[in-house]
Amino acid sequence: MADTSVTEHWHRTDRHRTHYLAAGPEDGPLLVFVHGWPELSISWRHQLPVFAGLGFRCVAPDMRGYGRSSTYPDLASYAQEHIVADMIELLDGLGRDRAVWIGHDWGSPVVWNVASHHPDRCHAVASLCVPYATLERGWDHTIALVDRSVYPEAEYPVGQWDYQLYYAESFERASASFDADPYLTVKALFRKGNPKGLGKPSVTASVRGNGGWFGGAGVAPDIPADHDVVTDNDLRTYAEALERNGFTGPDAWYMNHPANEAYAARATDQGRLTMPVLFLHARYDYTCETISSRLADPMRELCADLTEAVLDTGHWMAQERPAEVNAALARWLAASVAGVWPAPPPPAS
Repeated sequence: MADTSVTEHWHRTDRHRTHYLAAGPEDGPLLVFVHGWPELSISWRHQLPVFAGLGFRCVAPDMRGYGRSSTYPDLASYAQEHIVADMIELLDGLGRDRAVWIGHDWGSPVVWNVASHHPDRCHAVASLCVPYATLERGWDHTIALVDRSVYPEAEYPVGQWDYQLYYAESFERASASFDADPYLTVKALFRKGNPKGLGKPSVTASVRGNGGWFGGAGVAPDIPADHDVVTDNDLRTYAEALERNGFTGPDAWYMNHPANEAYAARATDQGRLTMPVLFLHARYDYTCETISSRLADPMRELCADLTEAVLDTGHWMAQERPAEVNAALARWLAASVAGVWPAPPPPAS
């Protein structure tokens, strides 16, 4: 049986340092799990040992600006082109030509960009919640896909993406409200999906109108933790990393839409993907609402080998419904990426 213990590692180059977690046999087929905002490599704590047990080599980096990876003071350092370069350097440092890339939240644009700019470094790509050809293609492209039946333009000119415009207009204030108490921030953010929100505007559509995050209070409210998503220990781990680095780096990922759009325009083959692709829809994710809206339509046009599945979960699906996420990933890997499935171990003598 494969060793499922999770170990810590660093990959250093002259331009960047990446801290990452790893599990599974070092010669196993490589899966790279890429987290989003405001998370860490531990966001994949339910996936790493499971897929390590199947014989995969599983790697989950702390992304640029997070955890024990490099941070940078200038906001432009968090453009997608730089972040993708971090990932390609990590792949080189692991001694691998290719990997299966799996992303969530802002990690999804990263894996989409790896696939579209470096298809030769991808066996396949999977995304949780954020579909292809949306955020990595810039602000205007994403706004055009807003569901106006939920977000009338007169009331919600930029739809559910209002919070991203708040970063652009009030970056220091936005970051300060998270930095005021990182523990309360993550405790308030990591919540399971709520079926009662179906068909209603997301809270992210009213951030500017409410005077900022948390109703303009300047600090997150002290509400009970949602232990269906995170434990108290998980929250402390997230908070300690964010207290150490601050939110400037994580929030800066939202500040590079023009640079990201220009980068996406240089994708290979006009952004068409021919490798196997998996997209997992979150039924109760009301910001990345992909089931009733047109948000996933560009992905369907650009991916030649696309598998889709809908899970009854909110945005933090890998933490809220890990068994369902793991099952969906395993089914797809076995059916669509069978060439990278680990060989069975030899029989015991």
